[in-house]
Amino acid sequence: MSELTIQSILMTFGYLGIGIIIFAESGFLLGLFLPGDSLLFTAGLLASQSFFSIWYLTPIVILAAILGDSFGYWSGHYFGPKIFTKEDSFFFRKRYVEQTRAFYDRHGKKTIILARFAPIVRTLAPILAGVGKMPYRQFLTYNVIGGVLWGGGITLLGYFLGAIFPATEKYLSFIIIAIIIVSVLPIIFEVWRGRQEKKPVLKNQD
Repeated sequence: MSELTIQSILMTFGYLGIGIIIFAESGFLLGLFLPGDSLLFTAGLLASQSFFSIWYLTPIVILAAILGDSFGYWSGHYFGPKIFTKEDSFFFRKRYVEQTRAFYDRHGKKTIILARFAPIVRTLAPILAGVGKMPYRQFLTYNVIGGVLWGGGITLLGYFLGAIFPATEKYLSFIIIAIIIVSVLPIIFEVWRGRQEKKPVLKNQD
């Protein structure tokens, strides 16, 4: 999704649209295709130009992220096995689950925080936590920390960069591409690491 499309969405639907998209990306399988990182950065950048109030924007995205993950947790808690045994479709691929499980196996409960910064994993991690019956109180603690760091952090990053360097908007497309690449790297690493571990070890024969 181009920066112009993201900006037009933000300008058209405002705070409500931002909240709904962040909630959906955190809590629905539809979120696998939503531009969370780039949307937050762009929203923060627009706030630096007075299109939004950063004092309203930041709490909205943090709350939407926390509520979205909680929705994902309870969806996994009640319907998880059915979700993960369904056939591949436009919105769902079984390999997404394997990528998320590899990430989960690597980072444990911290996945709820770290997954915020990784597309695909961000959407499926809370569902897997629900399927695995992680105590909700424990999940909520990690959920809140992750929501604040991700939702607040990326939004404020866009805001402060826009305030310090007004020309940031001219390079928005390059910044968004960089954000996407950095976000996808943990997934690529975990998939590569999982494949390396599955390779048979050849023993030397005398």
